[in-house]
Amino acid sequence: MHLRQANILVIDDDKDILTAVRFLLKPEVKSIVTDSNPENLRRLLSENDFDLLLLDMNFVSSMNTGNEGIYWLRQVKGWNSKVRVIMITAYADIELAIKSLKEGADDFLVKPWHNENLLSTLRETLEKRDATGEKKARTKEKPAAGMIGASEIMNALFRKLEKIAPTDANVLIMGENGTGKDLIAQAIFSASLRRHKPFVKVDAGALTETLFESELFGHKKGAFTDAREDRTGLIESANGGTLFLDEIGNISLQQQAKLLTVLQNRQVVRLGSNTPTPVDIRLITATNVPFAELANEQRFRKDLIYRINTVEITAPPLRERGGDVILLAEHFLRMYTQKYVKPELSLSEPAKEKLLRYHYPGNVRELQYAMERAVIMSGGKALQPDEVVFSPLEQKPAEAQAAHTYNLEELERKAIIHAIEKHGGNISKAAKELGLTRAALYRRLEKYGI
Repeated sequence: MHLRQANILVIDDDKDILTAVRFLLKPEVKSIVTDSNPENLRRLLSENDFDLLLLDMNFVSSMNTGNEGIYWLRQVKGWNSKVRVIMITAYADIELAIKSLKEGADDFLVKPWHNENLLSTLRETLEKRDATGEKKARTKEKPAAGMIGASEIMNALFRKLEKIAPTDANVLIMGENGTGKDLIAQAIFSASLRRHKPFVKVDAGALTETLFESELFGHKKGAFTDAREDRTGLIESANGGTLFLDEIGNISLQQQAKLLTVLQNRQVVRLGSNTPTPVDIRLITATNVPFAELANEQRFRKDLIYRINTVEITAPPLRERGGDVILLAEHFLRMYTQKYVKPELSLSEPAKEKLLRYHYPGNVRELQYAMERAVIMSGGKALQPDEVVFSPLEQKPAEAQAAHTYNLEELERKAIIHAIEKHGGNISKAAKELGLTRAALYRRLEKYGI
């Protein structure tokens, strides 16, 4: 739907905001109605055919719950589930705004906003009301493109991505090496409102102390010996789009302080310059460092964690994804038979059993390399178990492996008990602290008999 065809309703108890929105939108939309009292919502929705509702998160009312916006959102969805809802929130309430997405809101706007950003958000939301129907629109916007999985844990991840991607919230992606954190970052960007702007990926852990500022912030000619010309930094290059900082957990405390300054001030200063340049970026970060280690202030600044961790996503290890192993293996078989111009290959049942039994310390990346080697060495139409060989880089002698597994399991068991006791038996909070989904934590409780 085009913005000029839209009927818009705005509910906010700040009359200055209502006036500003009315003046901005009146020439841009078919009709706009504003009201300062959410008690009038039901009547307004029943008397008019609104396409979109802008709803404030907080009202001065007798409810005094601090989340009136969530209450009224639920009411609206009960009365008229077809109307699109964009929540209006202050920056301090951004976590509450994220919660509103789970309750059915389509997006949220943070006050104060840029007028063009508001108009862009309205357009993006209305685009989903095309003639092919809402269901098709959701499928088109699904941010899991390029990611393969049908397991419960992956479906939960896909649902979370669908909620997070259209927002501007900063995202921290956690997970072991080889779990596909970069794919998750790309999926978030591809389904975001910034998808037509730059996506800049930086391996933060690979930047030395001397390169960190020059690469991220840029420099002026003559700022140091090899600075022969002005250079735009990677943060500035991502302006208007998304900056993906991979391996964020490996940067030093000094680098963290410099990055935090940029994020707080929303501006960069090139080396050799005193002039700040404003930047507008969405930040996605990723790390394989466990959250408990990130929380150690001798390793990572807590104020930076809060800044980058508006929303946290955990990329599940392959050993927890069940039948996804076969889906991925078949995907890689198709990929590499085409690459190496080999006859079409399938997996024999014994080969599938071998794949499902393996523990995948190298996760999806290890499976991918195993399938590539198998395609190269294959001699028939169906892949056999002896043709599936896992990397010796991930192997250990049997005794050492058993002892290592036992020690890890004992440590994990103690960590789970500690987290549950710390949070008074609250499984959701314990799972979040441990970097697990609720389902994964329940599986471990059963495994350890806790």
